[in-house]
Amino acid sequence: MMRFILGRVGAAVPTLLLVTIAVFTMMRMIPGDPAAVMLGDLATPDMVAVMRSRMGLDQPLPVQYIDWLTSMIRGDFGTSIANGEPVLPLMLERFQVSATIVVMAVALAAIIAVPAGMYAAWRQGSAADLGIVATSTLLLSIPSFWLGLMILLVFGLWLRWFPVIGFVGVADDWASRLGALAMPVATLLLVEMGAILRMARASTIEVLRQEYITHARAKGLSEARVLRRHAFRNAFAPTWTLIGLILGALLGGIAVTETVFSIPGLGRLLVEAIYTRDYPVVQGCILMIAVVYVVLNLIIDLLYPVFDPRVVR
Repeated sequence: MMRFILGRVGAAVPTLLLVTIAVFTMMRMIPGDPAAVMLGDLATPDMVAVMRSRMGLDQPLPVQYIDWLTSMIRGDFGTSIANGEPVLPLMLERFQVSATIVVMAVALAAIIAVPAGMYAAWRQGSAADLGIVATSTLLLSIPSFWLGLMILLVFGLWLRWFPVIGFVGVADDWASRLGALAMPVATLLLVEMGAILRMARASTIEVLRQEYITHARAKGLSEARVLRRHAFRNAFAPTWTLIGLILGALLGGIAVTETVFSIPGLGRLLVEAIYTRDYPVVQGCILMIAVVYVVLNLIIDLLYPVFDPRVVR
């Protein structure tokens, strides 16, 4: 087991290093001079040169990368050009909002979709199976921004069940906060349920065809016990991997949903920073999203043996 853990952690370290190189390289390929952007249109060439020297942009690229990576390790992500705030506290504050929405949505989607997918596999070819497959296909076909707008229109404007604008922070009233989170969470829940449904159904069908399932049935075990004790763990393992990928992808791609519902999350911060050419914030957000994605998948890999012990043999 320890060998498995060390192998996964060891593989994540060079991946994180490649992530930092990719983020650094992409930011240097963006047209424009960050020093000139920070100083504004009235800056003289001498002022720009001084600012470039202060930011280290006059150094060779390898030296710039080492200095930047060292600063990242120390937790110094720079200062926002737009508002003068330190980038790291700003990102962490916004990340809490995004993580709350994503974790709630994926957790609820898994709680609903995994049992439904297993039931569809157990009743393969029945009307219930066809209905669940049709539902998952429909959910996979709906764009998240359109679904968010429809939920906002129906439940926010027409029925007035939830607030259309305004977001309540973590330390504020929980009832108001849950009301503000309901519609974005429902949007992501419905969008991701389709993929989890299909994966749970496909993996369960494959497991139910194995010989040990036939042996369990031959011993006289009930179908509920066969599904719960013998099929669930092996069928859930591929779905667990998919859930990890969905978590990472949503944390990086939630900007559309946050924009639709006016939620001050990490994705919206990234979009705003791109529009204002706030290079330190853009660089920090991209790096944070990439690192979170890698770390989440590392955690998923480390927990995989809980469902399928064969991976550590």
